[in-house]
Amino acid sequence: MRFRIFLLAFITLLIFNILAATATAQSDNRYCGVGSVPKFGATQDGPAQLPKSCLYTAISGTPSPGQVHQVLAGQNLQTALNSAQCGDTVVLQAGATFSGSFTLPAKACDNQHWITIRSSALGSLPPEGTRVTPCYAGVSSLPGRPSFHCSSTQRVLPKIIYPYSYAAASGPISLAPGANHYRLIGLEITRAARTASMTALVIVRSQGIANHIVIDRSWLHGTSQDETATGVTLSGTTYFGIVDSFFTDFHCVSVTGICTDAHAISGGSGSSVNGPFKIVNNFLEGAAEVVLFGGSASTTTPADIEIRRNYMFKPMIWKLGSPGYVGGTSGNPFIVKNHFELKNAQRVLFEGNVLENNWGGFSQNGFSIVLTPKNQFLGNANVCPLCQVTDVTIRYTKITNTGAGISMANVLSDGGGMASAGERYSIHDVTLDGVDAKQLNGSGTLISILNDWPTNVLNSIRINHITGFPDPGKHLLTVEDKVSNPKMWGLQFTNNVVLAGEFPVWSAAGVDDCAHADIPITSLSTCFSSYTFVKNAIIASPSAYPPSKWPAGNYFPIDAGAVEFVSFSDASGGNYQLLASSPFDNVGSDGKNLGADMNALNGAIAGVE
Repeated sequence: MRFRIFLLAFITLLIFNILAATATAQSDNRYCGVGSVPKFGATQDGPAQLPKSCLYTAISGTPSPGQVHQVLAGQNLQTALNSAQCGDTVVLQAGATFSGSFTLPAKACDNQHWITIRSSALGSLPPEGTRVTPCYAGVSSLPGRPSFHCSSTQRVLPKIIYPYSYAAASGPISLAPGANHYRLIGLEITRAARTASMTALVIVRSQGIANHIVIDRSWLHGTSQDETATGVTLSGTTYFGIVDSFFTDFHCVSVTGICTDAHAISGGSGSSVNGPFKIVNNFLEGAAEVVLFGGSASTTTPADIEIRRNYMFKPMIWKLGSPGYVGGTSGNPFIVKNHFELKNAQRVLFEGNVLENNWGGFSQNGFSIVLTPKNQFLGNANVCPLCQVTDVTIRYTKITNTGAGISMANVLSDGGGMASAGERYSIHDVTLDGVDAKQLNGSGTLISILNDWPTNVLNSIRINHITGFPDPGKHLLTVEDKVSNPKMWGLQFTNNVVLAGEFPVWSAAGVDDCAHADIPITSLSTCFSSYTFVKNAIIASPSAYPPSKWPAGNYFPIDAGAVEFVSFSDASGGNYQLLASSPFDNVGSDGKNLGADMNALNGAIAGVE
């Protein structure tokens, strides 16, 4: 009888764990069904189209029913990779180190026959759909990073390390041209310290094309002071997913370094079709841009990009003068720019992300998010006239401790060339706080809207239900468009709770700029042929900018206390839910509270930090 009770309890627990793991895995696939069937719901979010295709990344969708190839410490990993057939699994000894540069060969695989490369201690990894941490590589903490909350530091990730010292090297994982249907689970992928500057840890070789790749529960990292420019380069790939993983120490050194822009993940260059991409539930750390699409020569635009539930982080110890400062071996700091930048991307969903710590002082002024279609000027030629940033949705996201907020800019290349388009942006249910111009070397501006193009001007921007606080001595909005250019159009700025700043709506250029009057209603009317600016609670508008100098239909609380947040905390880490007694409860044009929907936002980012 006792055995039956034990067996029943064991079976019940097993079923519960399987169901729990399945549910967690499905959270990674909220918008993608079995067979990579998109489930984004509506086709649009405001003016922006949502992605049209996706990648289903659950293990059940990447079956490997074939043979198992065991690779022990000291054995030849490349031989095992070459020998593996479609549907096989290559199992690396947990805790072992495999040193070299390894290529995933091209094989004629399909959706029912993936090649899986994984740790032998699969059962010791966090469940599918749960983010791995360096704990699983035996590392209990890293300076300046949030706590890993290790329950164990048993080393269960096999380490794949690039040991060489070639200039501008890449590896240790290369995808051969034509490589397809590979899933990597529970690996540590890195490079040796005190060797040459690295371009990328994972990259398609020889400008080839690869497809159907998933990186799952793996730790990709550089070293604390060396230059490692990129974790994963997505250029040249389609159907690529990066889920439940951890990226650290991607940085380039100012002045003395070889590289200039470092990122955890990048893409958007080359001549091949790119996307769809899934970047979900990762810790992502990169000095210049944590995630970047564009910035090089391209004749195509990556499309259908899902970026959800990521913690995009920059350690404050990278900032010169901070306690515990760490820079390059020369002592110079790492080059820091933005958390998230798009120079070439289409149909992007950016949802449920937390963006923390960003500063200026290099070539940019501290904006956390930058949407800027850019024609690149390389070798005395404009090499990306077809680049575009279109149909971008940013929602249910928290941005904190940054030199500036969000910039949207259609700007010319250094050679004066235009890109193709920058339009249709939907930004809603976002909080932006901790904006500090002095301490974080930024402009202190909350939102910047710039156009330098004489045709196809920036248009169709909806900023709705955000709660945001610029540096009090700076700007709510900065605007730029030459008066000789056509006016921008289609701005909707509605239902927001925002601090005005000392100079609320300000010109970003000179006297030939549409916003040179520096008066909100005048500048908006001069810069936009059509706009809606209503139902906003504009906190502490200076006496020089009374309600008569703003568009009609807005509210002007004297200070943050008059808004009645649960807590304000001097615009840094507050609880921006409105009290039931708030005068801005349920007064939005849609019947909702002004500002971000904090319940929806907090639900979207639960467990991200």
